[in-house]
Amino acid sequence: ASAVSICGVSAAIVAAGAINGDKRKLSYVTTLVLVMAIPMMIIQPWAVKFFHIPEVVGGAWLGGTLDTTATVTAAGDIVGPIAVKAGVIAKFSQNVFIGVAAFFIAIWWAYKKPKAEAAGVVRAESPGLKIVWERFPKFVLGFIGASLVFSFLLEPATAKSIGSSLNGLRTIWFALAFISIGMEAKFSSLVKLQGGKPAFTFVAAQIFNIFWTLLWAYILFGGYLFPVPDFH
Repeated sequence: ASAVSICGVSAAIVAAGAINGDKRKLSYVTTLVLVMAIPMMIIQPWAVKFFHIPEVVGGAWLGGTLDTTATVTAAGDIVGPIAVKAGVIAKFSQNVFIGVAAFFIAIWWAYKKPKAEAAGVVRAESPGLKIVWERFPKFVLGFIGASLVFSFLLEPATAKSIGSSLNGLRTIWFALAFISIGMEAKFSSLVKLQGGKPAFTFVAAQIFNIFWTLLWAYILFGGYLFPVPDFH
């Protein structure tokens, strides 16, 4: 649910950390995200051009449906520069909700009545802020802190130069992370795990998301309610 509604792999990692989830199931979800993202990255830009969808609407649509920032940028580049800007803004706006989701998921899961307790087994420790803090994925704080520093404390030129130098490191670490995920992922598990129900649910939710987001992209960026933003 976090992967579909927020920002794909990063949101899935946050949710899994907040609930102490099974790492193998996290790998399963990550595989689903990437398997869906690859055809969407090709088909959606084609649909934008074929159906003559305005570029800014198409970019917002890509940013709201594709689950990784890299695929949003690549797909937007196929459509045009305005689509890239609109798509990245839409995707980054979703990324902001990572911290919010992690906080509330950690609280919900910490206070959720476990099956063992329902069966009469006494819980080892009572829920509280300590458990919420332990379950909260700490890298989210770094994400928020870095965003605040680069947004408000650094000059634009300085932030841009530092960001450019860090992009190389980010690419290396992302490549290592996804290679490691790929080593654990098994395509056969997409069908075998719980009879394929999680995969079917994810695909159905993603298809709904594609049409729902396109509707809102037209409403918000098509000039029906608000002036069309100038991304030139």
